[in-house]
Amino acid sequence: MLVTFLRLLFIGCALVFIFMLIHAWWHKRRQGQLEATPFWPVAAIGFVANFLDTLGVGSFAVKTACYKQFKLIDDRLLPGTLNGQCVLPTVTQSLIFIGAVKVDPVTLIGMMVAAAAGAAWGARHVASFDRQTIRLVMAVSLLVVAGLIFAGLLGLFPLGGEAMGLSGYKLGIALAGNFLFGVLMNVGIGLFAPCMTLVYLLGMNPLAAFPIMMGSTAVLSVFSAGTFIRKGAFDARAVLAVAIFGPIGVVLAAMLVQSMDMEMLKWLVAFIVIYTSWTMYASWRAARRAPQPQLAEVTG
Repeated sequence: MLVTFLRLLFIGCALVFIFMLIHAWWHKRRQGQLEATPFWPVAAIGFVANFLDTLGVGSFAVKTACYKQFKLIDDRLLPGTLNGQCVLPTVTQSLIFIGAVKVDPVTLIGMMVAAAAGAAWGARHVASFDRQTIRLVMAVSLLVVAGLIFAGLLGLFPLGGEAMGLSGYKLGIALAGNFLFGVLMNVGIGLFAPCMTLVYLLGMNPLAAFPIMMGSTAVLSVFSAGTFIRKGAFDARAVLAVAIFGPIGVVLAAMLVQSMDMEMLKWLVAFIVIYTSWTMYASWRAARRAPQPQLAEVTG
């Protein structure tokens, strides 16, 4: 019964997002504000990134690195674009995996709601940030993610336990953590790595992270993406490209997941995250050091 309810919830979230995206697309087109972003390169990046995302690697860092490297998307629009792009792929993930691992309903739903609340609160503020603020926040955030990934790969985290649910103060920590991760989604830091880390640290079975992080992201991304869309702080063509081709990567990954070398992929993405963090910081530093335009003197 719970699985059926959650699947209906995810489908509802997807339909709401599709309506918002189509409305925003036509509005930008009528106003002549539709971005000239190349469709097919972004679609290819979204396909690959969401393929990796389904394997637990995470898609935000991969997409951000590619967008920065090929100068496809304005830095100011990155958070809104990344959040909009992840809605339909994560809904697809959730529909596939939500019934595969049995997690305590209170823990699962509680963490999903907490993440959605954090995303809704955070997006109202982050969508209004200027480009320099976004560059600096993303540089720091991505560096934190890289640290989490490397720590996990080097075995510095506890291995977790066998629990499939939480209670008491551990549940409180989990809810607070997922609220924070929902906020951080709005600055381009994915929820997967920190959520999985939190689950490990609280002594849960590592498998429990998959329905929690996928379900949380599927729900919260509608709230965060919706706020960015209403404010126009997103790249409509880029979001549409990944909304179409991202779910295809998810389905293919779900079919091939058992034959992939996960360790190699995680090491690769860890280095990509560090590289992206550095490029964001370098862009912030370069803009800060650039000479500021001077007001012309008024003579009379």
